[in-house]
Parts: sequence; C-alpha cells; structure tokens
Amino acid sequence: MSNIVAIVGRPNVGKSTLFNRLVQRRDAIVDSVAGVTRDRHYGRGDWNGKEFSIIDTGGYVDGSEDIFEGEIRRQVKLALDEASAIIFMVDLQSGITDFDKEIADLLRRTKKQILLVVNKVDSAMLETEAAEFYALGMGEYFTISAANGSGTGELLDELVKDFSDERIPDPEDLPRLAVIGRPNVGKSSIVNALYGEERNIVTDIAGTTRDTVNTVFNKFDMNFLLLDTAGLRKRTKVQEDLEFYSVMRSVRTIEYCDVCVFVLDATRGIEAQDLNIFHLIQKNRKGVVILVNKWDLMEKETNTIRDFTELIRERLNPFTDIPIIFTSALTKQRVLKAFEEALAVYQRRIQRIPTSKLNEVMLPIIREHQPPMMKGKNVSIKFCTQLPTHTPQFVFFANLPQYIKEPYKRYLENRMRQVFDLSGVPIEIYFRKK
Repeated sequence: MSNIVAIVGRPNVGKSTLFNRLVQRRDAIVDSVAGVTRDRHYGRGDWNGKEFSIIDTGGYVDGSEDIFEGEIRRQVKLALDEASAIIFMVDLQSGITDFDKEIADLLRRTKKQILLVVNKVDSAMLETEAAEFYALGMGEYFTISAANGSGTGELLDELVKDFSDERIPDPEDLPRLAVIGRPNVGKSSIVNALYGEERNIVTDIAGTTRDTVNTVFNKFDMNFLLLDTAGLRKRTKVQEDLEFYSVMRSVRTIEYCDVCVFVLDATRGIEAQDLNIFHLIQKNRKGVVILVNKWDLMEKETNTIRDFTELIRERLNPFTDIPIIFTSALTKQRVLKAFEEALAVYQRRIQRIPTSKLNEVMLPIIREHQPPMMKGKNVSIKFCTQLPTHTPQFVFFANLPQYIKEPYKRYLENRMRQVFDLSGVPIEIYFRKK
C-alpha cells in the first residue's frame, strides 16, 4: 500500500499545526476556531529518505448540532480507508474527553498502524501528566509540541519504520489544475464528479470549502495535481480572519496553478465578481477553461447555448479565445470533457514554437496586412521569436516599434491564435527596436 498518513482527532488539538510542520509549508489554515479544517487536506512529506502523503482530516465531531458533524465523521472514516498509518492526536491541556474515547473505539477496530500522539507537551515538566492517556487503551504514546516541533523526530522515526521506499510523483513536476470560482457555484460538486466519490463536503452553505484541497490524479493517461479552492468572494464580504485566509489561499492557488477550470453558475450568468476572478487569472497569465455549471436548471431553446456563449465572450472581451463547456455536476455530464480540455490547454501553454516556423508563418501575414503608416513613415516588422519564458510571450522586431498601436497588436494576436491553436492561453506580444 502507498505510504499514506492520516492525522485524526477532535477539533482544535493541533492537527493542522502538525500537518504544516510535516509538509514544511504554511498550507492548512490554522486558527483557534473549533472545526476550521472541515475537509481533508493533502500534502507530502519525507523523513529518512522515506516519502509519504499526509491527510489532515476535519476534526472528528460527534453528537454536535453542527450541520457538518455527520459529514466530518464520514471524512475521518474515508481517511481511515485510504491511509496506511494513522496519527491519533489528543491534547494534554484538555485531558481525555468523551470525543477522544469515541475515536479510540473506532481506531481499535482497524488493523493499521496507529500512533497516539499527545500534543501541547511544551516542557519536560509536563511529560508525567501525559500518562493519563494510557487509559485510552492505545498502548504507548508520543509526546510532542506541534507548535515548536519538540518530539516530532521520534514520532517520525516510528512512523516511517515500515514504509516502502517508493517515490511519490513530485506535485511540483505535474500539471497543476485549479478549480476556481465564486462561492456556491458548485466547485466541490465538480471535483466530486471527477473523483466519482464524495471527496469534499458538499452542502449548500456558501464557503463550505474554506481551504485548498490538493490531490494527485491519474486521468486521460496523464498525472496531474488538482487544486480545489475555497470560493473567491468580494473582499467586503470577508468578515472573519478565516475568510481572509481563504481568499488569500484562492489568490495564491491561481498564482500557483497552470490552468484554471473557472466555474460559472448558469442560473446567475457572469457577474462582476466573476469578471474580477477572470482578470486575476489573466493577469497571472494562467490557462483557462470556462465550465458553466447547473446547466440542467436552465430552460433550453434552440439557441440557448449559442446565446449564452456569446454573452460570456462579450463580457470577457478582448480575451475571448477560451473553451466554454456546459455541464451539470449533478448529472456529471461533460465534467470529464472540461478536465480533458484543461490538460490540452496546459499542453498549448507550454508549447515552444520554433523561431523558423514562427517567421515562416507570421511574416507573410504581416506583409499582407502591414502596420498603418505613422507621421508619413512606414513601419516594418522583419523578425519575430518566442521568449524563453514559462508562458507564451513573443517579441516582434520593428524599425519603429513605438508607432505600433493596440489594434494592430490585437490583429497579430488573433492571427497567431488561429494558426498556432492557443485557445485558453493568454499570450503577450512585445515590439522591440530591431
């Protein structure tokens, strides 16, 4: 079995702090509100040359009135199904609670490696107080302070002892696709449809997915990393610190990904907040596929799709060369098509067009339609090349680059899009003195 570690425990015992320490990134949201990690969160760690994936689960809550209570319990059970080893975390300061006993009962039934970890043991004087946790019947325990890292070395030594030496595909090397959109457009449902199982908590409360959940996928004969973000909402609505973290995480996810699967709600059309998100994607030069969700709720006529497509392109003008796919996360119709298209956009975004090919194609196009004369002078372009950048950027060398205006730049971009198939990929064109 793969080396997968799940961190379970009741809310607020420090699971996310330990997760961050093990993946060495400030990735999970850490806040003193109980139940902040409502969903599972994936990361990657290594110790003594052994690599492993880590799942930080939503806190195991039972018997609470919270709508998420049953869902989070299910998340923990799902994590137990997936994991090869389980870190069961308890909190020295609050001692043994009924919740801890319930979780211990659940865990005793599994044959997997279970490590009981007592957190918040911040000094040697507190070591003896941890002895009460023998009462959970889980045998030996580890004392740590997730906040300052003490005790984590011994814990990791034991954790990886029987792990295999298999290498995990480095998420840094994989195409990174992000599911982006306003809250409640159906992003988690889209991700679940891709998984074919309920992976995220889906309720109709806006902002249920507060964090970014990263998972490695294998579909269409390709590995890719999927980033499912918390919904971006207007900054004025970001009241709690937590919402601020999540909006920041969404912005960071856009910066970190290669292609955005940008989800719109068919019943609401394209609103100002959608345009803000789109400009953020464009500004960061990310590939984009538009996924119009909840299409099953729309009344259809002969030209409904055509009219809706035109409306979207009109609002997104001038960057309109974007794949648009109509779907319903409920019926799962065309969801796979959207991700297949996103991977095609990724390939188009990383393509390198040889300089000879670029000139062979573009120079005749330029001769056919020259830049307009300025101040009685002819503007001529003699050579072009692609810059060695991560995203498609091109430079055209001209005798008078300062006289080439925006409409001509748009003309060149449109012709390049037609010839080189750059659908869904923002490109940059520069003019330089030859």
